[in-house]
Amino acid sequence: MISIKSLGMRYGTFTALNKVSFQVEEGEILGLLGPNGAGKTTLMRVLTTYLYPTEGTAQIAGYDIIANPIEVRRQIGYLPETAPLYMDMRVDEYLEFVGRARGLSPNEMKQRIDWLLNACSLKPVWKHTLFEISRGYRQRVGLAQALIHDPKVLILDEPTSGLDPLQIIEIRDLVHSLAKKKTIIFSTHILQEVEALADRIVIINEGKIVADGTREEIAKRAIGIQRVRVAIQAEKNEVKQAIEGLNACSEIHYEGCLGSGYERFLLRADAGVPLLRMIDEMVRNRKWPLGELVEESASLEESFIALLKPAKSKVML
Repeated sequence: MISIKSLGMRYGTFTALNKVSFQVEEGEILGLLGPNGAGKTTLMRVLTTYLYPTEGTAQIAGYDIIANPIEVRRQIGYLPETAPLYMDMRVDEYLEFVGRARGLSPNEMKQRIDWLLNACSLKPVWKHTLFEISRGYRQRVGLAQALIHDPKVLILDEPTSGLDPLQIIEIRDLVHSLAKKKTIIFSTHILQEVEALADRIVIINEGKIVADGTREEIAKRAIGIQRVRVAIQAEKNEVKQAIEGLNACSEIHYEGCLGSGYERFLLRADAGVPLLRMIDEMVRNRKWPLGELVEESASLEESFIALLKPAKSKVML
Protein backbone atom coordinates (compact mmCIF):
# COMPACT_ATOMS: atom_id res chain seq x y z
CA MET A 1 0.00 0.00 0.00
CA ILE A 2 2.91 2.37 0.75
CA SER A 3 6.34 2.12 -0.85
CA ILE A 4 9.05 4.63 0.12
CA LYS A 5 12.22 4.66 -1.96
CA SER A 6 15.38 6.58 -0.96
CA LEU A 7 13.50 9.65 0.23
CA GLY A 8 15.75 12.59 1.02
CA MET A 9 14.94 16.08 2.29
CA ARG A 10 17.46 18.86 2.78
CA TYR A 11 17.12 22.41 4.04
CA GLY A 12 20.23 24.10 2.69
CA THR A 13 23.14 22.13 4.09
CA PHE A 14 21.00 20.42 6.73
CA THR A 15 19.73 16.90 5.93
CA ALA A 16 16.33 16.20 7.48
CA LEU A 17 15.80 12.85 5.72
CA ASN A 18 18.65 10.71 4.44
CA LYS A 19 17.68 8.07 1.84
CA VAL A 20 14.74 6.66 3.81
CA SER A 21 13.25 3.45 2.38
CA PHE A 22 10.59 1.03 3.68
CA GLN A 23 7.21 -0.44 2.77
CA VAL A 24 3.86 -0.76 4.52
CA GLU A 25 1.49 -3.58 3.66
CA GLU A 26 -2.26 -3.23 3.29
CA GLY A 27 -4.05 -3.38 6.66
CA GLU A 28 -0.83 -2.89 8.64
CA ILE A 29 -0.39 -0.45 11.52
CA LEU A 30 3.14 0.93 11.33
CA GLY A 31 4.56 2.93 14.23
CA LEU A 32 7.17 5.52 13.28
CA LEU A 33 9.21 5.92 16.44
CA GLY A 34 11.99 8.38 17.19
CA PRO A 35 13.12 11.12 19.55
CA ASN A 36 11.85 14.65 19.16
CA GLY A 37 13.44 16.13 16.05
CA ALA A 38 14.30 12.79 14.43
CA GLY A 39 12.59 13.59 11.12
CA LYS A 40 9.21 11.90 11.66
CA THR A 41 7.08 14.94 10.87
CA THR A 42 9.21 15.82 7.84
CA LEU A 43 8.65 12.32 6.47
CA MET A 44 4.90 12.58 6.98
CA ARG A 45 4.75 15.97 5.29
CA VAL A 46 6.55 14.52 2.29
CA LEU A 47 4.21 11.51 2.13
CA THR A 48 1.17 13.80 2.23
CA THR A 49 2.69 15.94 -0.59
CA TYR A 50 2.88 18.97 1.69
CA LEU A 51 6.63 19.02 1.08
CA TYR A 52 8.46 18.15 -2.14
CA PRO A 53 11.41 15.80 -1.50
CA THR A 54 14.95 16.70 -2.50
CA GLU A 55 15.49 13.16 -3.79
CA GLY A 56 13.74 9.81 -4.03
CA THR A 57 10.01 9.24 -4.16
CA ALA A 58 7.14 7.23 -2.66
CA GLN A 59 3.98 5.57 -3.87
CA ILE A 60 0.70 5.44 -1.97
CA ALA A 61 -1.98 3.05 -3.21
CA GLY A 62 -0.07 2.87 -6.50
CA TYR A 63 0.19 6.64 -7.05
CA ASP A 64 3.51 8.49 -7.06
CA ILE A 65 3.75 11.46 -4.69
CA ILE A 66 5.67 13.47 -7.30
CA ALA A 67 3.90 12.46 -10.51
CA ASN A 68 0.34 12.25 -9.08
CA PRO A 69 0.12 14.40 -5.91
CA ILE A 70 -3.62 15.17 -6.28
CA GLU A 71 -4.48 11.49 -6.61
CA VAL A 72 -2.28 10.71 -3.60
CA ARG A 73 -4.25 13.22 -1.53
CA ARG A 74 -7.48 11.44 -2.48
CA GLN A 75 -6.08 8.19 -1.06
CA ILE A 76 -4.95 9.53 2.30
CA GLY A 77 -6.44 10.95 5.47
CA TYR A 78 -4.03 13.10 7.43
CA LEU A 79 -4.12 14.20 11.05
CA PRO A 80 -1.21 16.55 11.87
CA GLU A 81 0.03 16.88 15.44
CA THR A 82 -2.17 19.96 15.81
CA ALA A 83 -5.61 19.15 14.40
CA PRO A 84 -6.59 21.58 11.58
CA LEU A 85 -9.75 22.97 13.17
CA TYR A 86 -11.67 26.23 12.74
CA MET A 87 -12.55 27.03 16.34
CA ASP A 88 -15.51 29.31 15.56
CA MET A 89 -17.35 26.57 13.64
CA ARG A 90 -19.62 23.91 15.12
CA VAL A 91 -18.53 20.27 14.85
CA ASP A 92 -21.27 19.44 12.30
CA GLU A 93 -20.53 22.58 10.25
CA TYR A 94 -16.81 21.86 10.18
CA LEU A 95 -17.16 18.26 9.01
CA GLU A 96 -19.69 19.22 6.35
CA PHE A 97 -17.25 21.89 5.17
CA VAL A 98 -14.43 19.32 4.94
CA GLY A 99 -16.74 16.87 3.16
CA ARG A 100 -17.65 19.47 0.53
CA ALA A 101 -13.96 20.34 0.09
CA ARG A 102 -13.32 16.63 -0.48
CA GLY A 103 -15.98 16.60 -3.21
CA LEU A 104 -18.52 14.36 -1.48
CA SER A 105 -22.03 14.27 -2.90
CA PRO A 106 -24.97 14.98 -0.53
CA ASN A 107 -25.73 11.25 -0.31
CA GLU A 108 -22.08 10.35 0.35
CA MET A 109 -21.88 13.14 2.93
CA LYS A 110 -24.86 11.77 4.88
CA GLN A 111 -23.52 8.22 4.85
CA ARG A 112 -20.05 9.21 6.00
CA ILE A 113 -21.28 11.60 8.72
CA ASP A 114 -23.67 8.96 10.08
CA TRP A 115 -20.74 6.56 10.29
CA LEU A 116 -18.36 9.12 11.85
CA LEU A 117 -20.88 10.07 14.53
CA ASN A 118 -20.66 6.53 15.92
CA ALA A 119 -17.08 5.60 14.98
CA CYS A 120 -15.59 8.73 16.55
CA SER A 121 -18.22 9.05 19.33
CA LEU A 122 -19.11 12.62 18.41
CA LYS A 123 -22.82 12.64 19.26
CA PRO A 124 -22.40 14.42 22.63
CA VAL A 125 -20.68 17.42 20.96
CA TRP A 126 -22.24 17.35 17.50
CA LYS A 127 -23.79 20.83 17.73
CA HIS A 128 -21.07 22.35 19.92
CA THR A 129 -18.59 24.97 18.79
CA LEU A 130 -15.09 23.54 18.45
CA PHE A 131 -13.82 26.18 20.87
CA GLU A 132 -16.10 24.75 23.58
CA ILE A 133 -15.12 21.07 23.46
CA SER A 134 -12.27 19.27 25.24
CA ARG A 135 -8.85 18.40 23.79
CA GLY A 136 -9.92 14.76 23.51
CA TYR A 137 -13.02 15.62 21.48
CA ARG A 138 -11.01 17.96 19.26
CA GLN A 139 -8.66 15.07 18.51
CA ARG A 140 -11.68 12.95 17.62
CA VAL A 141 -12.95 15.67 15.28
CA GLY A 142 -9.47 15.80 13.75
CA LEU A 143 -9.65 12.05 13.11
CA ALA A 144 -13.13 12.45 11.68
CA GLN A 145 -11.98 15.04 9.12
CA ALA A 146 -9.18 12.67 8.08
CA LEU A 147 -11.71 9.85 7.62
CA ILE A 148 -14.65 11.65 6.06
CA HIS A 149 -13.76 10.68 2.46
CA ASP A 150 -13.07 7.02 3.44
CA PRO A 151 -9.34 7.01 2.53
CA LYS A 152 -7.31 3.83 2.05
CA VAL A 153 -4.37 5.19 4.03
CA LEU A 154 -4.41 7.05 7.34
CA ILE A 155 -1.39 9.13 8.40
CA LEU A 156 -1.40 10.29 12.02
CA ASP A 157 1.25 12.55 13.55
CA GLU A 158 1.39 12.13 17.36
CA PRO A 159 -2.32 11.17 17.55
CA THR A 160 -2.43 10.94 21.38
CA SER A 161 -0.30 14.00 22.15
CA GLY A 162 -1.68 16.00 25.09
CA LEU A 163 -4.51 13.59 25.92
CA ASP A 164 -5.31 12.20 29.36
CA PRO A 165 -4.99 8.42 30.01
CA LEU A 166 -8.67 7.67 29.36
CA GLN A 167 -8.68 9.67 26.12
CA ILE A 168 -5.51 7.87 25.00
CA ILE A 169 -7.17 4.48 25.49
CA GLU A 170 -10.21 5.63 23.51
CA ILE A 171 -8.07 6.85 20.59
CA ARG A 172 -6.08 3.58 20.63
CA ASP A 173 -9.30 1.56 20.43
CA LEU A 174 -10.50 3.70 17.54
CA VAL A 175 -7.24 3.28 15.61
CA HIS A 176 -7.33 -0.49 16.14
CA SER A 177 -10.87 -0.67 14.79
CA LEU A 178 -9.92 1.42 11.74
CA ALA A 179 -7.01 -0.89 10.90
CA LYS A 180 -9.44 -3.62 9.86
CA LYS A 181 -10.05 -1.73 6.62
CA LYS A 182 -7.19 0.78 6.36
CA THR A 183 -3.42 1.02 6.30
CA ILE A 184 -2.14 3.27 9.07
CA ILE A 185 1.14 5.07 9.75
CA PHE A 186 1.41 6.94 13.03
CA SER A 187 4.37 8.77 14.49
CA THR A 188 5.26 9.11 18.15
CA HIS A 189 8.17 9.50 20.54
CA ILE A 190 6.27 7.63 23.27
CA LEU A 191 7.34 3.99 23.56
CA GLN A 192 4.10 2.83 25.18
CA GLU A 193 2.09 4.07 22.20
CA VAL A 194 4.10 1.98 19.76
CA GLU A 195 3.83 -1.14 21.91
CA ALA A 196 0.07 -0.68 22.28
CA LEU A 197 -0.74 0.08 18.63
CA ALA A 198 1.87 -1.00 16.10
CA ASP A 199 2.11 -4.27 14.17
CA ARG A 200 5.56 -3.17 13.03
CA ILE A 201 7.99 -0.48 14.14
CA VAL A 202 10.33 1.75 12.15
CA ILE A 203 12.79 3.68 14.31
CA ILE A 204 14.15 6.87 12.79
CA ASN A 205 16.93 9.06 14.14
CA GLU A 206 18.81 11.98 12.58
CA GLY A 207 16.81 11.43 9.40
CA LYS A 208 17.90 7.79 8.97
CA ILE A 209 16.15 4.47 9.51
CA VAL A 210 18.01 2.69 12.31
CA ALA A 211 15.64 -0.26 12.79
CA ASP A 212 12.66 -1.86 11.03
CA GLY A 213 10.70 -4.87 12.30
CA THR A 214 8.60 -6.24 15.11
CA ARG A 215 9.49 -5.43 18.72
CA GLU A 216 11.16 -8.81 19.12
CA GLU A 217 13.18 -8.44 15.91
CA ILE A 218 14.35 -4.98 16.88
CA ALA A 219 15.28 -6.14 20.39
CA LYS A 220 17.54 -8.92 19.09
CA ARG A 221 19.28 -6.58 16.69
CA ALA A 222 19.65 -3.71 19.14
CA ILE A 223 20.93 -5.45 22.24
CA GLY A 224 23.09 -8.19 20.72
CA ILE A 225 22.74 -10.31 23.86
CA GLN A 226 20.35 -12.92 25.18
CA ARG A 227 18.79 -13.07 28.63
CA VAL A 228 17.73 -16.32 30.25
CA ARG A 229 15.87 -16.67 33.54
CA VAL A 230 16.22 -20.01 35.30
CA ALA A 231 14.92 -21.46 38.61
CA ILE A 232 16.50 -24.66 39.94
CA GLN A 233 15.71 -26.68 43.08
CA ALA A 234 19.18 -27.02 44.57
CA GLU A 235 21.56 -25.25 46.91
CA LYS A 236 22.23 -21.68 45.78
CA ASN A 237 26.03 -21.79 45.70
CA GLU A 238 26.07 -25.15 43.92
CA VAL A 239 23.82 -23.78 41.18
CA LYS A 240 25.93 -20.64 40.81
CA GLN A 241 29.19 -22.63 40.60
CA ALA A 242 27.66 -24.95 37.98
CA ILE A 243 26.52 -22.01 35.84
CA GLU A 244 29.93 -20.34 36.16
CA GLY A 245 31.52 -23.61 35.06
CA LEU A 246 29.76 -23.38 31.70
CA ASN A 247 31.96 -20.37 30.79
CA ALA A 248 29.05 -19.06 28.69
CA CYS A 249 27.55 -16.19 30.71
CA SER A 250 28.75 -12.62 30.69
CA GLU A 251 26.62 -11.85 33.77
CA ILE A 252 24.95 -13.95 36.48
CA HIS A 253 22.43 -12.27 38.81
CA TYR A 254 20.83 -14.04 41.76
CA GLU A 255 17.13 -13.07 42.08
CA GLY A 256 16.17 -14.93 45.26
CA CYS A 257 14.34 -18.06 46.31
CA LEU A 258 10.91 -18.76 44.80
CA GLY A 259 9.95 -21.16 47.57
CA SER A 260 10.22 -24.95 47.83
CA GLY A 261 13.96 -24.53 47.42
CA TYR A 262 13.92 -23.12 43.89
CA GLU A 263 16.75 -20.60 43.41
CA ARG A 264 16.27 -18.13 40.56
CA PHE A 265 19.01 -16.56 38.44
CA LEU A 266 19.03 -14.11 35.54
CA LEU A 267 21.78 -14.92 33.03
CA ARG A 268 23.18 -12.83 30.19
CA ALA A 269 25.24 -14.17 27.30
CA ASP A 270 26.30 -13.05 23.85
CA ALA A 271 23.88 -13.67 21.01
CA GLY A 272 24.56 -17.00 19.34
CA VAL A 273 25.64 -18.84 22.50
CA PRO A 274 23.34 -21.93 22.92
CA LEU A 275 22.64 -20.97 26.53
CA LEU A 276 19.19 -22.59 26.82
CA ARG A 277 20.55 -25.94 25.64
CA MET A 278 23.60 -25.69 27.91
CA ILE A 279 21.47 -24.95 31.01
CA ASP A 280 19.06 -27.76 30.13
CA GLU A 281 21.94 -30.26 29.80
CA MET A 282 23.50 -29.04 33.07
CA VAL A 283 20.24 -29.58 34.97
CA ARG A 284 19.66 -33.02 33.43
CA ASN A 285 23.19 -34.20 34.21
CA ARG A 286 22.82 -33.21 37.87
CA LYS A 287 19.22 -34.41 38.09
CA TRP A 288 18.13 -31.07 39.55
CA PRO A 289 14.39 -30.25 39.42
CA LEU A 290 13.83 -27.37 36.99
CA GLY A 291 11.13 -24.85 37.85
CA GLU A 292 11.74 -22.25 35.14
CA LEU A 293 13.84 -21.86 31.99
CA VAL A 294 12.85 -19.06 29.66
CA GLU A 295 14.57 -16.66 27.27
CA GLU A 296 13.46 -13.04 27.68
CA SER A 297 13.61 -10.43 24.96
CA ALA A 298 14.84 -6.95 25.72
CA SER A 299 12.20 -4.28 26.34
CA LEU A 300 11.45 -1.72 23.65
CA GLU A 301 12.93 0.94 25.93
CA GLU A 302 16.24 -0.96 26.19
CA SER A 303 16.29 -1.49 22.41
CA PHE A 304 15.51 2.17 21.73
CA ILE A 305 18.31 3.39 24.01
CA ALA A 306 20.79 0.92 22.53
CA LEU A 307 20.00 1.95 18.95
CA LEU A 308 20.17 5.68 19.61
CA LYS A 309 23.13 5.73 22.00
CA PRO A 310 25.85 6.26 19.33
CA ALA A 311 23.99 9.12 17.68
CA LYS A 312 24.72 12.77 18.38
CA SER A 313 21.80 15.05 18.98
CA LYS A 314 20.79 17.57 16.34
CA VAL A 315 17.93 19.98 15.78
CA MET A 316 15.49 18.77 13.10
CA LEU A 317 12.26 20.10 11.66
